[in-house]
Amino acid sequence: MPRAKRVSESELLCKAIVEGMQENKAKEIVVLDLRNLSSAVCDFFVICSGESSTQVDGISNAVNRFTRKALKEKPWHVEGKSNSEWILLDYISVVAHIFYKDARHFYQLEDLWSDAERENIPNLD
Repeated sequence: MPRAKRVSESELLCKAIVEGMQENKAKEIVVLDLRNLSSAVCDFFVICSGESSTQVDGISNAVNRFTRKALKEKPWHVEGKSNSEWILLDYISVVAHIFYKDARHFYQLEDLWSDAERENIPNLD
């Protein structure tokens, strides 16, 4: 009989972050699994885009709500709330990057971590 794969805390946190992003109709959600990279600073990056600074801020709030409700987790550190171009929510083992679409294309974070395992999450439109 095959063993059931144990889901790590960082994987559960990743799932809650993705659900928060989907709740607020985030675009181009990508999960980068950094666990096999020696230079990684955390287990996962979860990256998404918003169509406006208002939506970027709303996605950030939704992610906060979902992680608190599902896992009683809150970010250890938050960056970028003042201008809503790139909001970073640092949960230590998982870092959520919420970009305004133009800023995401400028920084190309996925390309910087191109050797990570990548999962594209379909939009729920």
